[in-house]
Amino acid sequence: MTKAKRQLFILSEVQLRNRVVLADLANMLNVSIDTVRRDIKELAAEKKLKKVHGGAVSNGFNAYSNRSSDIFELDSKVTIAQKALHLIKEGDVLLISGGSTNLELIKMIPKKMSLTFFTPSLSMAIELSHRPPRYSEIYLIGGKLSPSSQLTVGGGSINILSEIMVDTCFLGTGYLDVKKGVTEVDWEIAQMKKAMIRASKKVVSLCISAKLNTYNRYKICDIGNLGTLITELEPNSPLLDDYRKQGIKML
Repeated sequence: MTKAKRQLFILSEVQLRNRVVLADLANMLNVSIDTVRRDIKELAAEKKLKKVHGGAVSNGFNAYSNRSSDIFELDSKVTIAQKALHLIKEGDVLLISGGSTNLELIKMIPKKMSLTFFTPSLSMAIELSHRPPRYSEIYLIGGKLSPSSQLTVGGGSINILSEIMVDTCFLGTGYLDVKKGVTEVDWEIAQMKKAMIRASKKVVSLCISAKLNTYNRYKICDIGNLGTLITELEPNSPLLDDYRKQGIKML
């Protein structure tokens, strides 16, 4: 594979997954980690992604309010967020992970809707801070900050989650497969998301269809732990048949 094709593949994976690991890319491309590291360094110099320790993240991964032009598959994520919006009702207590699709959801929630939010995501908390205090209570779950994902992780965060029970968890997912379940590229983030699921009455996965039928090394939960799966597809799409058979509600 030429360098140009290799870098195009890397960029595609970063845009799709938001975050990638050097070892995973090297394995998929059948090249050395040093080769991938050089490719990522070049792509970072061209400002096509952001180089982080052990891998790379997309330019849109840590986006705040005004960087929608950097978001991969933005139209699909807006469609998913619009569907998810109908699951939120006045007075709900919500737990929201990071991710660009969740960020689009937050932007859509009416400012005068009375809600309580818990989030371990720094970028999500910043977006939520724009809501009028009169209508919203916002709790940033503390702990060790993961620089690449801008999520808090570790025992402190998990302990806080063990003391709450929210109405709905909107769980950002990078990898989702019927047999392998919901998985993550980072072990600490996987543990955090496990705790988020335990702290929730209902779990809703916001997932663009390109992430379906993929998995990574660290398991968060079986697919049956999801109550609702929201993609940009029509709920009766044949691509969702295997997930529907698991008893998951499709939107």
